[in-house]
Amino acid sequence: MVPIRDDLRTSGRHWVTYTLIALNIIIYVWDRLGSINGSGIIFSDLAMRPTEIIAVIQGRGEPANLTSLFTMLFLHANLMHLVGNLLFLLTFGGRVEEVLGAPRYALYYIFWGIVASAAHILFLPTSSVPTLGASGAIGGVLGAYFLLFPGNRIQFIIFPLVFIPFSIVAWVMLGFWFVFQILVPQEGVANWAHAGGFAAGMLTVLILGGRAKLLKDYRLERLTDQEFDD
Repeated sequence: MVPIRDDLRTSGRHWVTYTLIALNIIIYVWDRLGSINGSGIIFSDLAMRPTEIIAVIQGRGEPANLTSLFTMLFLHANLMHLVGNLLFLLTFGGRVEEVLGAPRYALYYIFWGIVASAAHILFLPTSSVPTLGASGAIGGVLGAYFLLFPGNRIQFIIFPLVFIPFSIVAWVMLGFWFVFQILVPQEGVANWAHAGGFAAGMLTVLILGGRAKLLKDYRLERLTDQEFDD
């Protein structure tokens, strides 16, 4: 399922979300010397490898390798990886940014990404496969959205099978996404990073006081059925 939008009117400018999207696109193209296809060239050594992080923790590795916990959040394996991540970020990120505020949202985004990487390392400590992508941090965005706006309707398409938009309640879509990460591990996909980021996003909302406190001054204005379906 590829999300398109939710059914709330936008109540602010999503500067952090747009900046993150722009940075990911710029770095992706830069990494490929101006191309949109092929493997990364310039920043390939900035991906995160669990064995390198474990080595640092044990005092055997280069401390500089810890920076890969951050740099890997802005690298992507291919165009589909990039586009898929950014569509989820565009659909859900702005709404979470409105609630948390831009500065706090930016910090939590990085925090969720690092927690996601930690979850991946915890379950695959002996892996030397390069891990990269924003999906762990975006998992945190989804986890926060899941608790903040469970009743929102999400418009989506089933790519590449059906291009007619459907709608589904957010808690069903995101709950299914979370369970899928745990129960259906995929080759070459950091499922535990996704799940770890999602859990970190939910925990963040709970630590900050929960949905009622965070939405106390938030204006919920929904699109009409006609506006949502158009």
